[in-house]
Amino acid sequence: MSLAFYYFLSITAIYILMSWALYLPYRVGQLHFMSIANMAICGYFGAYAAKSWGWPFALVLLAAVGIGGAVAFITSLAIGDAPCFTVVIVGFTYIFLIKTVIENWDLLGGTMGFFGIPRVKGLLLITYSIVFGAGFLIHRFDRSALGRAASAFFVDRDLAKSSGVDIKKLGMLLQTFSGILGGLCGVLYGFLMNNLFPEFFTFGMVGTCMTMLFVGGYTTMWGVLVSAPLLWGIPLLFPPEIASWRIIIYGVLLIAVLVIKPEGIITRKLVYNAKKKLFGRTKRTS
Repeated sequence: MSLAFYYFLSITAIYILMSWALYLPYRVGQLHFMSIANMAICGYFGAYAAKSWGWPFALVLLAAVGIGGAVAFITSLAIGDAPCFTVVIVGFTYIFLIKTVIENWDLLGGTMGFFGIPRVKGLLLITYSIVFGAGFLIHRFDRSALGRAASAFFVDRDLAKSSGVDIKKLGMLLQTFSGILGGLCGVLYGFLMNNLFPEFFTFGMVGTCMTMLFVGGYTTMWGVLVSAPLLWGIPLLFPPEIASWRIIIYGVLLIAVLVIKPEGIITRKLVYNAKKKLFGRTKRTS
């Protein structure tokens, strides 16, 4: 396998996980960007723990699950059932604060970046094992009673509340899961690139993940499996002069999709019809 293809597969997997991290809270109408702040927190913690304390990679991954989940859970106590705008502001604030702390902390390399992260054998296999594991859990959630409750809440907030759905607990669950995915992605990215820079965990990441989610389709988990490799891979085929405009291209594409086809490329109806053709009669799920 060529080095370029290796990095393409690895980065694509990380973007799939990060797009799922946005997809989960959006199941109840919350654009939760704190997963990107968690990505930075766990990425830098894992890098420092491995380099300075000699932690094995497995322990770093476990720490990412714990730290990412804990940070997201504590925050969700306040915003578990908050309106979308409030959740967006909290997420942006966390990203700005974490980036500022990293840039001013010499222990983590400051604005120069953190280098010397150890290499891990079999990282691509580990990364896709996490993708499959996360995808399985998300799929089970979407097909569960909680998933149907999330869908009902997304369509009609008041109706879902009147039917007995505990929206705050559901929002807390999804935000915590999102935080765990963000933490894992931070570690995977750091050990893949063997360095970290605070500029990576900024609004560019927000825009990229949002584009992959909404272009692929926000109503089902399958959309990002199509949009992530396409949106990450196509610019790599262009000359550097065009590829450097990737974020602008993403922004234009996102606006166009939201105007022309708001549900994205892969919709819940499309998934249902595909399952019906492949397997015959089936229950309608996302």
